[in-house]
Amino acid sequence: MVGQRAQSAYNSRVPQTFHDRLRQSWRRSDSALCVGLDPRLDRIPAPVRRSDRPVFEFCREIVDATADLVCAFKPQIAFFAAERAEHDLEALVAHVHREHPGIPVILDAKRGDIGSTAEQYARELFERYAVDAATVNPYLGWDSIAPYAAYPGRGTVILCLTSNPDSAWLQDHPKEDPAYLRVADMAVANDQGNLMLVVGATHPEQLGKVRIRAPRLPLLVPGVGAQGGDVNGVFARGLDGEGAGLVVNASRSVIYAGAGAVFAKAARHAAIQLRDEMRRARDAVRSTAHS
Repeated sequence: MVGQRAQSAYNSRVPQTFHDRLRQSWRRSDSALCVGLDPRLDRIPAPVRRSDRPVFEFCREIVDATADLVCAFKPQIAFFAAERAEHDLEALVAHVHREHPGIPVILDAKRGDIGSTAEQYARELFERYAVDAATVNPYLGWDSIAPYAAYPGRGTVILCLTSNPDSAWLQDHPKEDPAYLRVADMAVANDQGNLMLVVGATHPEQLGKVRIRAPRLPLLVPGVGAQGGDVNGVFARGLDGEGAGLVVNASRSVIYAGAGAVFAKAARHAAIQLRDEMRRARDAVRSTAHS
């Protein structure tokens, strides 16, 4: 009940636009790193796995160990739902908002439907879980996205060009007017300070094309770390005109960086290394732009 009251209070005071809140987080953290939270029971260290709430405790420790290093957290809903741990996801979001205010929580849900069903999905994500933003699938067009975008102060993160190897099968076609650039155009046309685009780090050339078509939209960039995306390429092509605009996600390479009792310390060390690598890449682009 206490968690529900905290979430309800948070829902009632969401300030500013989502873009404003992202800018504040970038300034506060001086970081583009987003840590993804993909908890798997078979990879959670044994001492935590024996607790009453292993999914929550594992994620909470990762959050507390890395909160000063990140601009956002990104839990993946499937990893919680598969363990029947949706209540742990609610509690985790409430924990971030209470203990680390100002850090946006982006729920990776990839919802995609229309009409009243989309409205209920939006209620689930923004009212039940009280997240700051959520990922959605644009395959059904803008009317499948509009119910999420209608929530004041919340972010709607639209899949544009994903990091998986087979994404080009549809997203990169037709060559003369590829689907991913049409998605970028749709987002630009409908943005009210609340939209982002997902563009994988594994496609740096296309990422640059998205940035040209969407010069002011923040980009959520998965695919660094375990998927092998190039950090320098992401920053060289993805920064906006203010030298910001990127939320670069790493999940497995951070949260499973170590095992046993030191897992949170190992996650922090991995997060510091990634944050610093991103800072160097960002600063190199900024210095070149100002020279």
